[in-house]
Order: sequence, then structure tokens, then C-alpha cells
Amino acid sequence: MNIIWEIAFQAIKILTLVVGVLGMTLSLLLLFAPNVTKTISKVANRYVDLDQRINYLDKDISMEKLIYSHNIISGSLLIVGSAFTIVFLFYGLDVKSFVNVFFGSQKFATTNELIFSSFALFGKLVGITGLIIGSILLFNPAHVRNIEKKLNTWFATQPVFAKLDQAQGNIDNIIYQRPLLYGSVGLITSILLTVLAVTNMF
Repeated sequence: MNIIWEIAFQAIKILTLVVGVLGMTLSLLLLFAPNVTKTISKVANRYVDLDQRINYLDKDISMEKLIYSHNIISGSLLIVGSAFTIVFLFYGLDVKSFVNVFFGSQKFATTNELIFSSFALFGKLVGITGLIIGSILLFNPAHVRNIEKKLNTWFATQPVFAKLDQAQGNIDNIIYQRPLLYGSVGLITSILLTVLAVTNMF
């Protein structure tokens, strides 16, 4: 497992180095040749039609008929899954050993244990809730249906994503009005990222 984490960290370092080098290049162009940067920006700009890509999110996917017509099967599966989760989290999970296996280093052991303990507590609450709902679904599905009707809420995603379909040219205008300021900030940030990546790689 430590090998996997090492590979992941190496990948992050390489990605940081690439981003840093690209950032330095673009920042230098913005400082000394802003027209070239503007040309690159025009070539790289793309319009993505989100309506076709996320249209399925606005569809009503109904699972009630399947669940309530087979309430014994659904309730039993939910009870078994919740019971397994509860037993595992209460009796089978050793957070300290889990953290040692996945992280190895004891540098942030206490913080990692606290995080995983919080996740485990949340999992226990979910398991207990699932056990209760599964039992009600098994013996009194009408009661679960009434609860579901009260909790059902329709979320329209179209107004949210409609804003993403609007072309925003203000950012480019702000940057090209002050190329020295944004070029300097980008250059300093990119140099810092590059130095951090190089020093951690070697």
C-alpha cells in the first residue's frame, strides 16, 4: 500500500512541476508579449453546450414501483446491508490499524485517526438509519411511502447550469488591462510551485 501512495505522490509532484512550468511560460508571455497570450486564448477558447450533456439530470427517475412492489426483498436487502455495516464498523474496524496500513507514516496519525473516526461514526448512523427504514419497509411499506412523499423535493438543475452556458469575457478583459500585475503574480506563483516540485522530487 505504501508503494501506491508513493506512486500517487510522485504523480502529484510531476503534475505540479508541469503546471508550474506552463504557468511560468504563460506569465512571461503575459508580461512581455500580451498579444501572443491573447491569440493563444482565442485559439484555446471553446464553447461547450451543456444542455445536451446534462439534460438527463432533469428527468424524473422513479424507483417507487420497483421498491414497493417488492418491499420484502428491498427491506431484507436493506436490513442485511445495514446490519453488515453496523457489525463491521462497531466490531471489525480498527481505525488505528486502518490508518497505519493506508498511510504508514505516524506524522499525522492523530489527525488521520480523527478523520476516519468521524467517517466511521457517520457510517454507523447511516447503518442504524438503514436498519430502521428497512424494518419499516419490510413490515409497513405504506409508512415509508408517506415519509418519502414528505421528504421528496424537486431540484431544477437547468437554472443553475444555464449560467454556465453564458460566455464570460470579463475575466480576459480584466487580465489584459493589467498584464504586468497578473503576469507578475502568475510568475511568482508558478516559480514557487516549480521550486516546491523540484525540491520534493530530488
